[in-house]
Amino acid sequence: MSLSKQKSGQFVVPGDRLGVIEEFVPGPGTYEENGTIYSFATGRALVDVLNKQVSVFPKTRFLPVPKVGSIVIGQVRDVQSKIAVVRIFQVGKHPLSGFFTGILHVSDVSLSYVETMYDACKPGDILRAKVVSDKNRTFHLSTKEPNLGVMYAFCSRCGNVLNFSRMRMRCLKCGKIEKRKSAQDYGKGEMA
Repeated sequence: MSLSKQKSGQFVVPGDRLGVIEEFVPGPGTYEENGTIYSFATGRALVDVLNKQVSVFPKTRFLPVPKVGSIVIGQVRDVQSKIAVVRIFQVGKHPLSGFFTGILHVSDVSLSYVETMYDACKPGDILRAKVVSDKNRTFHLSTKEPNLGVMYAFCSRCGNVLNFSRMRMRCLKCGKIEKRKSAQDYGKGEMA
């Protein structure tokens, strides 16, 4: 008896092995990695022997997870000359109960040349980005599109929200002028 037939009707959790692609086609609630089919959801496994497909029917509410192509919103936690570390707290319009960590590299900030990450964002800024890779279980982000970038920036001197006008960021409280790669809807972007 195959592993997939033993799993039919059983309760499974994400990562449980359900079968191999030589035997079955991955269906809803599953994913394939290196020829093995795994559960993507928590629920009941169903093996359709006639159609040679294995599926998982969720028993819990789907929790959003960043995937390649997802638009995410996060807060910049750390900035170095070539990278920024972003704490992702929202995927699409769905807030997360926990958080994921993303990396934004200086080459993925803008279509034009950016010399240093300090010109793109600062710790504390809220930004919208696109997940471009999840290689090595790390979410690599990009803000190259016009609707992506910093949504809310904070003055690095006094902490006040920066005002965006005439292509520059200016603190109305202390007068400091700073650089950012801002989203088109800076200061207006909605969060769920």
